[in-house]
Amino acid sequence: MGDESLMSPKAHGTSSVPVKADLRWSCDRETADRICNFNRHYAEHAGYWEQTDFLSEEKGDSEVNFYDSNTGKLLFTAPRGRSWDDFIRESRSHGWPSFRDAEANWEYVRVLPGGEAVSVDGTHLGHNLPDGKGNRYCINLVSVAAKGDE
Repeated sequence: MGDESLMSPKAHGTSSVPVKADLRWSCDRETADRICNFNRHYAEHAGYWEQTDFLSEEKGDSEVNFYDSNTGKLLFTAPRGRSWDDFIRESRSHGWPSFRDAEANWEYVRVLPGGEAVSVDGTHLGHNLPDGKGNRYCINLVSVAAKGDE
């Protein structure tokens, strides 16, 4: 859990920095900056992630790392504890990449009391929408499309 102070105003909206210039999967930087830093409730449109290069670039032969589009910190790794097909099927069903607890890097990911998923650096990620299998984090692809600082 996190608290509202994570999303307090900073130098660039809720973050200290804008999104990185070179996002993966042909994600739109302007959309990413708006969603990540100047937004608390809205999302990229449902299915946006399927219109990017994500599915053509990621084949599911290994885990994929998803990095904060502002800071480059590792936020999610998927799939973990399920198959690539299950990850894609669930993401398609809900309209956004959908992660489970085992796939979150809790060093940098927080969930606020209202269900908003954010990074410790103030990046809006998406929302936790639990289902019968447990917590399900519907995350904007534009929020986790950095190349990473690892």
